[in-house]
Amino acid sequence: MQKNTLKFILDAILFISLTSTAVVGLLLAFVIPGGGNVPHEEKFFLGLHRHTWGDIHLTLALIFLGVLVVHIILNWSWIVGSAQKYFGERWKKFLWSLCGAWFVVLVIARIVAK
Repeated sequence: MQKNTLKFILDAILFISLTSTAVVGLLLAFVIPGGGNVPHEEKFFLGLHRHTWGDIHLTLALIFLGVLVVHIILNWSWIVGSAQKYFGERWKKFLWSLCGAWFVVLVIARIVAK
């Protein structure tokens, strides 16, 4: 399989998994009620319980992350080349800062979730 064909397939999977994760997340947030005061019968949508939808949401997110890692590996030379073009000698510092920003987001999310 040619590299461009593989990239196209990966991009399609990324698009499908990300949009599906978003749709299921919106279902969980706005359509399928949560909480202890909601009757058990109301926690179903399309025959699936809210917890099952949560499992689907998690699975789609993990698929997205796995395919994203492969996508980044396949495009690493382009990422480095673009970083060098736009940031010159500081390209490594930029990429490390980008990774650090994700760490900060995760820490803030953990603090907010408590």
